Amino acid sequence: MTSREQIMKAAIQHLNENPIASMAQLAEAVGISRATLHRQFSNRDELMLALGHRAHDKWEQVQSSTGMVEATGSADPAVIERTLRALMTGLIEVADEYGFGLTDYAMAVHPELQRRVDELEEREIAFYAAAQRAGLLRSDMPARWVSNVVYGLLVSVRESLRRGDVARRDVSRLFLVTFLNGTAEPRERS
Repeated sequence: MTSREQIMKAAIQHLNENPIASMAQLAEAVGISRATLHRQFSNRDELMLALGHRAHDKWEQVQSSTGMVEATGSADPAVIERTLRALMTGLIEVADEYGFGLTDYAMAVHPELQRRVDELEEREIAFYAAAQRAGLLRSDMPARWVSNVVYGLLVSVRESLRRGDVARRDVSRLFLVTFLNGTAEPRERS
């Protein structure tokens, strides 16, 4: 018998390949009947809600394990920079594992998931503001914009990995360079 956990893991893998997969396609990918899938999740929305909670749990774990909240209260640029790099690396891992959820409409409009996104995002926005005050990020941009840029880069990570545009081993470096330095050619300072 296939457990709920096994179903969710297989569904995640398949949704990352085909984000609009139907319940029938997901059941086939898991190797179970639609009836078995429906015994665990009555419909696609219920499955997506469960996967959304799982993704948000992982996101929250990254924030916690990097010490982001504590670093937000720090004025030490070295502490904030270490945390910033660890946070970006952790977010890449979440985007790699749960990439389908970054742009899934059902997950974006579910009130319970949206409340959680708002909470997690607000913590990060406060951290980006602390990084701005520490001189690590540009201060001429709203911290919310910085958060949106990170989100956009995470979608790029998902798409680049899904299509095979970049090697998995290069993603962290590409993400950090793009986030911290942009894509413009560096100019020599006079």
